[in-house]
Amino acid sequence: MTARRSRQLMKDPAIRIVAVIAIVLALAGAYCLLEETGVLATILDGPALRQRIVALGAAGPFAVITLMVLAIMVSPIPSAPIAVAAGAAYGHGWGMLYVLLGAELGALAAFGVARLLGRDTLQRWFGDRLPVGWLGSQNVLMTVVFSSRLVPFISFDVVSYAAGLTALSWWRFAIATLAGIAPASFFLAHVGGEMATGESDRIMYAVLALGLITLVPVAVHFLRQRLGKRPDSRNQRQRNP
Repeated sequence: MTARRSRQLMKDPAIRIVAVIAIVLALAGAYCLLEETGVLATILDGPALRQRIVALGAAGPFAVITLMVLAIMVSPIPSAPIAVAAGAAYGHGWGMLYVLLGAELGALAAFGVARLLGRDTLQRWFGDRLPVGWLGSQNVLMTVVFSSRLVPFISFDVVSYAAGLTALSWWRFAIATLAGIAPASFFLAHVGGEMATGESDRIMYAVLALGLITLVPVAVHFLRQRLGKRPDSRNQRQRNP
């Protein structure tokens, strides 16, 4: 089957729906398998997860990457413990690399699943009524994705799936995601590496640094909102003496 024929088949709504259902079932099956085999419980136990990763030898990095992909695509699987365990097992350098690669692949996979069914279907249903922000500026959409990656309490997987419903290009999404998750990936892996040393002072400093990095984008957003409102309030006072 040629690539052109494959693209034509994927434009069929029925085939798209079947493909998405198959992907969802595969992810649900993977989650059930992790739960039945005890891997899901191990993920929540940092030292145990580190031991299992190290015990895999050369396959350990592939396990970290695979777990990160699944954690991004399936919400109930937490990604932070995996990142910390990777740092504890391989240090903050290699640990960050494996975490970053897994998170990027998982984000692209989620983006692709949403794009597979969502964007064209939404355009067909709503046409011009679809909000411009969903179809418009590539730079704005890229900035939104990048900013959301810096804030840990914004769901990583939801942003990835939602971005797939927009007009954002693949390469812009990939760059924004990679740049946005690099700081958190480094610090989580660094925290894991420091925890492996067992030195409480170094662990405390690493956690504090992570907290400060987390608060920076929130503080910047708050200040921009505050500064942005001031000219409006002055104009209103001039109009209403």
